[in-house]
Amino acid sequence: MCTPGAIVVAMNSEAIPRVIAIGETMMLVTPATAEPLMSATDFHLDAGGAESNVASHLARLGVHAAWVSAVGDDALGERLRATIANRGVDTRWVTSDAEASTGVYFKDPGNTVLYYRTGSAASRMGPASITGVPLEDADIVHLSGITPALSPSCAALMDAVYDRVAASDAVLSFDVNHRPPLWPGGTAGPALLSLARRADVVFVGLDEAETLWGCETANDVRTLLPEPDRLVVKDRDVGATEFHGADQAFVSAIPTDVVEAVGAGDAFAAGYLAAALEGASASDRLLAGHIQARLVLQSTSDFIAEPMKQKG
Repeated sequence: MCTPGAIVVAMNSEAIPRVIAIGETMMLVTPATAEPLMSATDFHLDAGGAESNVASHLARLGVHAAWVSAVGDDALGERLRATIANRGVDTRWVTSDAEASTGVYFKDPGNTVLYYRTGSAASRMGPASITGVPLEDADIVHLSGITPALSPSCAALMDAVYDRVAASDAVLSFDVNHRPPLWPGGTAGPALLSLARRADVVFVGLDEAETLWGCETANDVRTLLPEPDRLVVKDRDVGATEFHGADQAFVSAIPTDVVEAVGAGDAFAAGYLAAALEGASASDRLLAGHIQARLVLQSTSDFIAEPMKQKG
C-alpha cells in the first residue's frame, strides 16, 4: 500500500513544486532510545539533512516540495531517495553519483553529532546540478549555510542558485545553519553573512549570530542584516522574533521536554514557510514554526511522520 506521501508525489509528478530545497542529505544513525552511542545497542536508520528535512515537513503539511541533491550509487543512496520520496517529497531532481558515496552521520544524544561526509556525492554538486530544475517557477527556493561549506563546487552552486532566483519572482529562503565541524567561525562568519544579506527570508539562531558576528540581541542581528525582507531570529527555548521592514513580532517558544535538538530548526523553518504560503500573519508564522519544532524536539529523529494535512 502506498503511503499518503507517495500518493501526493504521484499526483503532482509533473507539477512545479511550490518549494524547492537544495542540499545534502545523509544516512542518519541514531540510538533507538535517547542514550549515548557508547552504551546503545539498538539503532535506528533514517534520512537526515537540513534541506530534505524542510521539504519533508512541508510535504507532511500538504505543500508540494522538492528536494534537489546527489547521493551515491549505493544502497544507502537508494534508501535515502526512497525514504524521502515516501514522505511525500518530490525527488525527481536527485541524481546518483557512481564515483562517490552517500554521507553518513551519527547522533550521540546529549553529546554531539558525528559526521562522515568528506568527499560525498553531494559535496561534488555544482552549478550544473540545477540544470533543468525550475527554480524560477517555484514560490520559494530554500538553501542553508551547510552547503557552501562542503566544497568549492558547492559554494559555486549557491551563487548559481542565488543568481537565478534573484532574476525571478521566487523567494530565496536561507537558514544560516552554521556547522562548526565543517568550517570555523572566522571563515564561516563573513561567508554566511554575505549569503544572508542576499536572501529574501533568513532564519538564524541567536546563539549562531553571537558566535559568528558578535550579536547579543535579536535587534543586533537586524541591525547587521537590514537587507532581508523577513529576518527570523530564534532564541532557543525563549522564542522567535520576525523582522519585516519596521514591523517586529515575537512569539514565545512552546515549553517542551527536549530529547534531542538537532533538526528542530529545520522543522521550524518548514512550519514558518508553510504558514507564509497560506498568507498567515507574522505571529501565526512564528507559532507554526514552534509547533513543528516541538515535534522534533521530543524525538531522536529529524522527522516525525504524523498524518499529512491534505490540501485540495
